[in-house]
Parts: sequence; structure tokens; C-alpha cells
Amino acid sequence: MAGKIGVIGEKDSVGCFRTLGLDVFEPETPRDVARTINRMAKEKYAVIFVTEQAYDQAQETIEKYKSQPYPAVIPIPSGTGSLGIGLAGIRKNVEKAVGTQLYLDD
Repeated sequence: MAGKIGVIGEKDSVGCFRTLGLDVFEPETPRDVARTINRMAKEKYAVIFVTEQAYDQAQETIEKYKSQPYPAVIPIPSGTGSLGIGLAGIRKNVEKAVGTQLYLDD
């Protein structure tokens, strides 16, 4: 499946992605974040990058897409830094894959 790639997050964190040709969305409320993710899924986005702050606001919505192949919803740090959500997700997936916790450097 070829699809679009988009970015969701705070204006000061995601605006630069426009220069790369990605679709950029700047929802203002947690409800808007969830609606934007759902709309992008319906519009066949293959990958949705979401700043960790926005990702944290839409956990319930994002959870329903984790068992589906598309869209891949991927947390990224914002301009203010990382909340550790992305690394925590990697640790969880590695633990599930190998059956034990591995210690990854932060």
C-alpha cells in the first residue's frame, strides 16, 4: 500500500515538515488530535508522525490503530524535547519480541 505521510503536533514543532513535502496538521485540543488521526486513517495515510505531547493526548484513539497495518502512528519528540514515549514503546516491543526486557541506553 502506497500512502501519504503526515505529521500532527504543535505549530512550532511540526511546521518545518512542510518543507519536506509532508502534510502537516496542528490540532488545538486533545479531541481535535483524535479526530485528525481518525480522518487521516480514513484518507489512507500510511504513516502518521505525532509529537509526543499530541500522542499523549490521543492514547485511546491511537490504541485502536496499533493492531492494524495502516496507518503506522509513530511518536516523535517535539521542539520542547522528548517525553520518553517513543523509547518506552520501543522497549515494550523489544520485550514482546524477545521475551525479556533489554536495557537500552537513553
